[in-house]
Amino acid sequence: MKKIILERLTVRNFKGFRDFVLATNGGNIDAYGDNGTGKTTLFDAFTWHLFGKDSLNRSEQSFEIKELDSAGKVLQHGLDHEVEGVLMVDKRRRTFRKVFSEKWTRKRGSATSEFTGHTTAYYVDGVPVKQAEYKAEVDSLISEDIFRLLTSPSYFNEVLKPEARRKVLLEICGDLTDAEIIASNEQLAPLASILDGRSIDGHKKAIAVRRTEINKELEKIPVRIDEARRSMPDVSELDEELLLEDIDALRGRIDGKNAELQRIQSGGELSGKEIRLREINAELMEIKRSIQANGIQAVSDQRELLMKLRGEASELQSQISAGEREVEQYKRQISRAENQAARLREEWHAANDLELPVHEHPHDDNCPSCGQALPADQVQAARDKALVEFNRDKSKRLERISADGKAAAEEVKKLKHSMLDLEEKLAELCRHLNEKQAQTFSAEHRLAQLQAAVADPNENPKYQAKLQEAANVHAEIEQLRSNSADAITKVKTEIRSLRYQLEELEADKAKFVSVAATEKRIKELSEQERELAAEYERLEHELFLTEEFTRTKVSRLEAKISSKFKYARFRLFEEQLNGGFNDVCKTLYNGVPYDGGLNNAARINVGLDIINTLSEHYGFSAPIFIDNAEAVTKLIDTDAQIIRLIVSEADRKLRIEPKM
Repeated sequence: MKKIILERLTVRNFKGFRDFVLATNGGNIDAYGDNGTGKTTLFDAFTWHLFGKDSLNRSEQSFEIKELDSAGKVLQHGLDHEVEGVLMVDKRRRTFRKVFSEKWTRKRGSATSEFTGHTTAYYVDGVPVKQAEYKAEVDSLISEDIFRLLTSPSYFNEVLKPEARRKVLLEICGDLTDAEIIASNEQLAPLASILDGRSIDGHKKAIAVRRTEINKELEKIPVRIDEARRSMPDVSELDEELLLEDIDALRGRIDGKNAELQRIQSGGELSGKEIRLREINAELMEIKRSIQANGIQAVSDQRELLMKLRGEASELQSQISAGEREVEQYKRQISRAENQAARLREEWHAANDLELPVHEHPHDDNCPSCGQALPADQVQAARDKALVEFNRDKSKRLERISADGKAAAEEVKKLKHSMLDLEEKLAELCRHLNEKQAQTFSAEHRLAQLQAAVADPNENPKYQAKLQEAANVHAEIEQLRSNSADAITKVKTEIRSLRYQLEELEADKAKFVSVAATEKRIKELSEQERELAAEYERLEHELFLTEEFTRTKVSRLEAKISSKFKYARFRLFEEQLNGGFNDVCKTLYNGVPYDGGLNNAARINVGLDIINTLSEHYGFSAPIFIDNAEAVTKLIDTDAQIIRLIVSEADRKLRIEPKM
């Protein structure tokens, strides 16, 4: 088992301690002192220097490290607050030191410093380290959660929440699987197949949901059956067999009347007259086509010619518009070229007028080395050379300007020639357009003449005679229809009467169909009611099995966990009034709950019993700080180092005594 022993704890400027050393020499220690003398502060310093929290698991932001006055203000600023612990870890000495300091900064231009926060320095075995490295070294000993469980008898029962306590206990003792619980109770054997891989809690939730659904359905079914019975039509005075015979008879009579109506409407003479009228109308159309055939063809041909001429005129107009835009572009180009030529002429004249000034030459009249005057022939030679170079440069420049001017003039000439050719082409296009527009006007006039010349068939004697024949036949048809109208009306009236009687019989027939459907629905609802009742009964049995499963699990799990402890017992479940169970985690000693009347001595010894079991499970022991240890006359045996914090009214200052 891995063992940690506190050999020395040095505390400086920490929660009222100016400079205090707790030397244990590796043994148990009793710390005596009145209230407020710093007993709990020793435990706070021990946990803070390792984990940055006090003995109640509060962070630095939640408790005050610095010493405060009666008004709650810091007594003295600028101090280093530090704790150093010397631990013996499996016969290896380790030192952990933590220094908490104020940070004061003087801003530029200020004569005083201002408080700007805190800094913390970390040391492991005397070597400065970063916070992460310090934490890693502490964690390498044991995790903080386990360390706290093993150093305070009250931590498990007073700091940990119930769900965290349950987790620790189940980790130590191991949970029971559903299969193990079912196998331990013959009464639970059917559960294995019922669950089919689901958890007990999941199945209980499914049962609860389904029971609620079934109850709702069972409440609705009688109402639905009653509604169905009340909606069923009364057929007590009807005979279904006779009703069907009467319906068949009426349908036969209606079919006979429809046949009679068809014979009247399709009389032979009326049909012949209608056929003759259709023939006359066809002959009229043929006469009209014959009369107008030549004129209509001429109109069509002329219209086609007119469309062609309009298209050609439109194409010419488009070409002219494009040419006019091109002429405008030529004009802009010519203007730019002419402006350039004029500018070059001015530049040529300006360059041609340039002369070398007599006072400007590349050499001084004196020698650049000795400063004496040069001979006159050398000065003149230098001036002549400068004049030659000037004239050569001038000639080259005039030649370049002249070449550029000729190119610009040539460009103007070329552009004007191209524009002239284009203007001549446009003039030719305009002449063609005028001719085309004249041809179009003439074609439009000719089309109007041809349209006016198309013959009117109403003026043709043969067409007029055929129109009269059509009118006579139409009059004969109307007369025949008038004569048969009375007979048709009579038959239709009889058919309507028969159909009304048939509808009444069909309505009575539908009552029998509705009765059959309703009786079928009532039978289905009754069967559904029986099935739901049977399912509800089955679910009740399954619910009983799940509750029996929970009771079995409670008994076995609590017994299994309690077997790991000498004094402490645990209640992990509480039965509710409805028969269900709530997850809890309550510690008991001799049947008395830890937080329900257990005295301090029993609480401390129960806490030590829990620490003993946890130490054995984790393979680790650490110094145990027992606060209010004066309440216990005899502590249970433990292998860990014990540091008892004892209230002693007589000790106004903290007194440390080794415990043999």
